[in-house]
Amino acid sequence: MRKLVYYVAVTLDGYIAGPNGEYDFYPICDDMAAAMSARYPEAVPTAFREHVGIPVDTPNKEWDTVIMGRGAYEPARSQGIVSPYSHLTQYIVSRTLAPVDDPQVRIVDTDPVELVRTLKAEEGMDIWLCGGGNIAGQLVDEIDRLVLKSYPVLAGDGIPALSGNFVPTRFDVTAREEFSNGTQVTWLDRRP
Repeated sequence: MRKLVYYVAVTLDGYIAGPNGEYDFYPICDDMAAAMSARYPEAVPTAFREHVGIPVDTPNKEWDTVIMGRGAYEPARSQGIVSPYSHLTQYIVSRTLAPVDDPQVRIVDTDPVELVRTLKAEEGMDIWLCGGGNIAGQLVDEIDRLVLKSYPVLAGDGIPALSGNFVPTRFDVTAREEFSNGTQVTWLDRRP
């Protein structure tokens, strides 16, 4: 069965972005960018692949599908990019967006839990939950793996990594790596 993997950057105080969706405050470093792009080339938007040395036709390694909320989709959309990850099947969960004319992008205005359960039952690679915190909160019971890029930054306010009901859920750390900018990437699997 396919797994839902929440791969996301997060501050020390649990935010994935600032109050207005800002994310440019995360300290970038070459060793982390190279390592994460090599491991997850599919997480690099199609339009930026060549700029970071990844050929556009690089095969996906972990995921063939991405799910995101409107907030995670909006930065690309505001730049006129309808299909930010054209190398993936993209599901945008939104009750306000109209359908788009692109076979790789599907706007979903129904229950995201049912969507994920349907996708998990299909053949394919794992599913990347790109964000944001609202959709992650709705899908907390379906998240099988977390890949948290924990940056050494306090935001003070912003979009939480997960919002919703109080549902303590145990995960086990399976790996951790630290980079030159102080960021730790931690891989965690849902405890059985």
